[in-house]
Formats: sequence, C-alpha cells, structure tokens
Amino acid sequence: MKKIITLLVLSILINACSSKKQGNMIVQGQIKGLKKGTLYLQKMKDTLLVSVDSIKLLGSDKFTLTDHIESPVLYYLTFDGNTTDKRILFFGEQGAITINDNVEKFGYTPEITGSKNQELLDKYTKVKKKFQNQRLEFVKKDFDAKKANDMDLVTQLEKDYLKLAKKRILYTTNFAITNADNEVAPYIALTEMYDASLKMLDTVNNSLSAKVKNSVYGKSFQEYINKIKVTEKQ
Repeated sequence: MKKIITLLVLSILINACSSKKQGNMIVQGQIKGLKKGTLYLQKMKDTLLVSVDSIKLLGSDKFTLTDHIESPVLYYLTFDGNTTDKRILFFGEQGAITINDNVEKFGYTPEITGSKNQELLDKYTKVKKKFQNQRLEFVKKDFDAKKANDMDLVTQLEKDYLKLAKKRILYTTNFAITNADNEVAPYIALTEMYDASLKMLDTVNNSLSAKVKNSVYGKSFQEYINKIKVTEKQ
C-alpha cells in the first residue's frame, strides 16, 4: 500500500514539474533548418531583458512558446539567447501568433501573423524605410554639393530636407491617430515622434482610446509628455 501511495505522489510531482504553464498568448511556428538549439521568448521588464519561456529543439524545427500578457508589448524570439546577432522582434498580444523563419537568415524576413499590432507596425515600417532612403539621398547630395562648393544647392537641399522631415512627422502623427485604438500607436509615438512638437504629441495622446491609454506604452507615452511639459515650464 505504501509503495502504491509513493508511486502516486511521485507521479503527481513529475506531472506538476513537466506540465507547462499555459499563458493567454501562444507563439508557435517553424524555424526551417533549426534541428538543434534553444529558442527563447523574451521581453523587457523594467530595464532588463528577461526570458519568459524557452524550448529545446532536438530533431524538430517546430516550436510553441507561451506567456501571460496583460497589455500588448514587444517581444524577442532569440536563438540560444543571443539578442544581438539572431533575434526576431515582434508585437505580442493575446491569442495565437505564428512566426515562420529559417535558421540561415534568422530575424531578417520572418513571416509573422496573428498580431494586429504587428501588422500595423509592419505597415508603418515600410513607409518609414522610404523616408530613410530619401534621407540618405539628401545626405549624399549635400555632400556632393559642399564638395563642389555649390552653396546655392546646399541651401536648397536644406530647405527640401526640412520639408521631408515635416512630411515624415505628419505621416507618423496621422498614422498614430488613425490607429489610436491599438497599442502600436503610443509605441510609434514614443519611438518615432522624438522631433515632434508638444502640440502634435498631445494630439496623438488625446486621440488614444481608454484601453490604449491604460496600456504599457500608453502610460509610458503619458509620462513622456508630462516630462516635456515640466521641462518647458522650467
């Protein structure tokens, strides 16, 4: 009888240790070519990057990771914990998110579905890259003009660049306002509206839904605006 009880207790303990806590966000997918290694699901906690789940892949390149999420935030999917060379950055939120990639180009062009905020962030990033490319063209033209001592062209390029910068800010502001019911809005405002006026920042903040205002990035955005207002009063 004692042996039976002991076996039952051991069985319960083993099951308890081996069972994986299921969160309200499931991250699943396939990393083609990854037959051996460890994938980590990580996120920022205060100022530290912490692992919330991990899985060792031995012979299979498919994975499932999970976390309990209260507010959509950015996550890292890293290979062997390396967040510098090999990582996939994505917007995590409740539900099932599918990430497909390959080990050779891990993190460069992953396919991510199931996250509305990620979908919006990808949409914004495409336009952002166009602005970045135009900026690089201005830098080259400015360098060539100064080298040729063509000051009239330098002056004109400076005016055109200011117009481009204003256009980028207006696009970013409108994008955030249009998507004010998604947590990506305050995130983009925090990371991309660094040269925007306080009036524009306030306009975006006032457009956010109550749900988004109460999110991680919504609260951070409010704190950011409050600091600017305090600084301007000094």
